[in-house]
Amino acid sequence: MPDVIVFDLYGVIARTQSPEAMRRIEEIAGDPGPSFWDAYWACRPAYDAGQESAAYWADVAGLLGTEFPDVPALNEADLDSWTEVDETMVSLVHELADEGRTLGLLSNIISDLVPRFEARHGDLLARFDALTYSCRIGVAKPDPRAYEICAERLGAQPSDVIFFDDTERNVIAARRTGMRAELFTSPSQVRTLIT
Repeated sequence: MPDVIVFDLYGVIARTQSPEAMRRIEEIAGDPGPSFWDAYWACRPAYDAGQESAAYWADVAGLLGTEFPDVPALNEADLDSWTEVDETMVSLVHELADEGRTLGLLSNIISDLVPRFEARHGDLLARFDALTYSCRIGVAKPDPRAYEICAERLGAQPSDVIFFDDTERNVIAARRTGMRAELFTSPSQVRTLIT
């Protein structure tokens, strides 16, 4: 049985953007075309590590060679697109916390989203022994320092941790720091691997 269980947030406990939310963002951005999402993700690492939202959207627009008509509305739609959770995983987190398991969260998350997510899901987040947010530590996965900081905050060595993430490069990076890391597929997979 693993000593410490660490979860990624998005794609594991929280849902990723829905197609409807993505269409809304595209509409507010002025229907910039398929290259929009390439620019959106290309600029995301700095944003996840603490960059201000206005600078992020300016960088995205710069890559596209355009200007967005309403950056505040665009930012608001983006924040809203990242606030839904998977209730089955939420139940699993509560169950593990009730069992007295040591739980950590390691998330690439932008600073504007943290208070919104905490206000909406504070009861869930309170079940973790440590919350490690990229925007607050100044580095984002797959930087090895993110995993090391997370383990340290939990009073653990990386080798004490089993980590679940939905992105393969993050899983590989976690393994390089000594964590046992698994590509997340389902709540049942987590149950099988943590017993």
